[in-house]
Amino acid sequence: MRVNTLKVIILVAVVALWQLVSSSSLFVHRVIPSPWETVLSIKTLSLAGLPQGYRLITHIEESLYRVLSGFSLALLVAIPLGIIMGWSKVLRELVTPLVEILRPIPPLAWIPLAIFWFGIGLKSAVFIIFLGALFPILLSTVSGVLSVDTLLIEAARTLGARRRDIYVKILIPGATPAIYTGARIGMGIAWMTLIAAEFTGVKSGYGLGYMIMVARDIQRPDHIVAGMIIIGVIGYTLDICLRGIEHTLLRWR
Repeated sequence: MRVNTLKVIILVAVVALWQLVSSSSLFVHRVIPSPWETVLSIKTLSLAGLPQGYRLITHIEESLYRVLSGFSLALLVAIPLGIIMGWSKVLRELVTPLVEILRPIPPLAWIPLAIFWFGIGLKSAVFIIFLGALFPILLSTVSGVLSVDTLLIEAARTLGARRRDIYVKILIPGATPAIYTGARIGMGIAWMTLIAAEFTGVKSGYGLGYMIMVARDIQRPDHIVAGMIIIGVIGYTLDICLRGIEHTLLRWR
């Protein structure tokens, strides 16, 4: 049996189980909407919006803008810092304790401070997303640099390679697979963090997390489940995009 066929079978089985649970007497029906009710909810959110007039496509666009902004900022900080930390033992020993102290703190714990510093809006959301994506990318980059064979570096030095050449031609290419792994993990955390950050409120009135919060307030579980499914599909799509970029750029592996 082909893998794609098996994927379809599993998906159908999950939807069938979902329908069975939603129509059974184990739960109150209105708490777990059926698959068809969820599809109709997505249609309603697309056409009418929630709140009224705030259409689904704009919620998606706003959430994507926030998460890509925070994720991009994390890449810009984590990759150069990780390469330098991997190269310099002194810097690594100095910075690692601080990283290991900050890393276990959940990004959501920073939300009160983010609101104090930046207010409710784009800046605070980007800051929280940045923190969520930063550490996986940073640690993967450091690990990737440390995994580069030191014999290659010594051979390059013997042949007269400058430090810049070592960075560009040895360290960065050698660490790139690990960097992409960290980026995929960071993107997943950034996406989850974004939704939670939007629960605290957004000035624009747009965002998938904000939309789910409004659905909760008006007691519409069908809209909540629809929002959850949309979040999952978009997160999966983002991961596919990252894997596609990785496959294109790392064909040499």
